[in-house]
Amino acid sequence: MGVDQYHEPAEELSQEMRTFARMIASLIEEAEAIGWYEQRMSLERNKEAKAIMANAQKEEFKHFGMNLEFLLRRKADWRVALQGILVKDGDVVEHGEQAEKKAD
Repeated sequence: MGVDQYHEPAEELSQEMRTFARMIASLIEEAEAIGWYEQRMSLERNKEAKAIMANAQKEEFKHFGMNLEFLLRRKADWRVALQGILVKDGDVVEHGEQAEKKAD
């Protein structure tokens, strides 16, 4: 059974656009999995089970990063915007506003 991940007729989309849509879907799925593990770990009392979940979450985070990098290599303006926001001290919203102006 296929996944309905397109908002336009799939047969009209280029292979490149279909790959892009798949990677966006994968990015979303990885983010969801990271959140699910976070919830599970917050409630888990068994240390061994919690450690296994934490290990699994790290894998999901790695996959999230790989998907994001794939997309950023194809969207230069996204990379510019994120470079202005990520891994910076200070006000996140302010960095976001500045990065948005820079990406335009």
